[in-house]
Amino acid sequence: MNKKKSFFIGIIFIVPLILGVSIIGFWYWTTRIDKQVMLPIFGEVPSFSLTAEDGSTATNQKFIGKVSIIDCIFTQCAGACPMMSGKMSELQQTFHNDPHIQFISISVDPENDTPPVLTQYAAQYGAVKGRWTFLTGSKMTIFKLITDGFHLETASDTNGISHSQKFVVVDQRGAIRGYYDSEDADAMKILVRDAEALSSKIAS
Repeated sequence: MNKKKSFFIGIIFIVPLILGVSIIGFWYWTTRIDKQVMLPIFGEVPSFSLTAEDGSTATNQKFIGKVSIIDCIFTQCAGACPMMSGKMSELQQTFHNDPHIQFISISVDPENDTPPVLTQYAAQYGAVKGRWTFLTGSKMTIFKLITDGFHLETASDTNGISHSQKFVVVDQRGAIRGYYDSEDADAMKILVRDAEALSSKIAS
């Protein structure tokens, strides 16, 4: 066998080998990056005490040990809230087999959104008790938590109630890890990816 023929035979075997190793290496690297959960930290959930829809007291300790997906709504909202709660219901279904992820909706109209009212609203969107919690309480406490704690915009005046339409993801240590526009389909896909990645850190 001459050298030229040996060279071509070597190329035939080496090229697929290099290509295969490259594909495996790329898969391993991207998977490794996902597992590392390279997300920023935007602060921590501060201490607070509010009331859940079942009348129980909920504090910042509720965020410890689980990945939390949070939004701000109010039951008399005729704007974005029905859409947001619908999206939250879809997320609950997406993660129904993941015990490490929970859902929390905070009312920005606590004067009207009493526990019984929130209980009825929760049922309307198929909220699973213990998985999706609705919070109410002191208006001052809620607005301070939303603006100073979660760094979201909200207001209540003679013009009505306004609030952010973003979802917030908090990790199992109570650190804020991401903000996601509820009206942006791509942002919601990223939310699912990030929540899964954070959850996998708890399970591993």
